[in-house]
Amino acid sequence: MHIIEYCVSNLAHGTGDMLRRLAEMPGVEVMEYDCLDHCGDCALFPYVLVNGEMVAAATAEELHEKVLEAIRQQEDEQAALDRLLDDL
Repeated sequence: MHIIEYCVSNLAHGTGDMLRRLAEMPGVEVMEYDCLDHCGDCALFPYVLVNGEMVAAATAEELHEKVLEAIRQQEDEQAALDRLLDDL
């Protein structure tokens, strides 16, 4: 399960549609918060936390692509770790 967290104030950057699309994906849970304590970043650009790691972009659509890439990268890293543990 991948957890996508966002600040409700960040919706001002047009991230609502992107977040709805992510919420429809299997294995993804989107969680809304009043504040994620990244106020400076939140005021400047669209961002979310993907499994606790900040992902940011210039536009909401670019953020969507970066979130998908972050999910793929985290899955690849977890698979590599699982293989390493299996080899022990």
